[in-house]
Amino acid sequence: MAKKRMVVQFGQGHSIRRVDYTAAAERAVRDALWHNSLTVAEAFGFPKSAMIIDVEIGVQKPEEVNVDEIIKVFPYGQPSVRVVRGGLDIPKPHREGINIIANAAVIVSFAMEAEK
Repeated sequence: MAKKRMVVQFGQGHSIRRVDYTAAAERAVRDALWHNSLTVAEAFGFPKSAMIIDVEIGVQKPEEVNVDEIIKVFPYGQPSVRVVRGGLDIPKPHREGINIIANAAVIVSFAMEAEK
């Protein structure tokens, strides 16, 4: 069976007050998911549990993202999460601290037979 990419979704999340990279990453994933209503599993006759979900998240401090919390966002499917350096940390203009911006790509695939 070949893994076949069906959908790519993008999202952005922020942590404005708490300097929480996990919260920003989770919001980016939810943003990607909330902008879509996917019925691709049903369209191909697959159960939702068959969705192979590859997630890539970009933040300035990848080591501070709790991947287990990100996986909990997905109600079904087989998610795997990779966190890389990216996103933005924006200094606050009138006080100490930063605003965190996370970017996420959510890729949905299925294991399908290769065409002959």
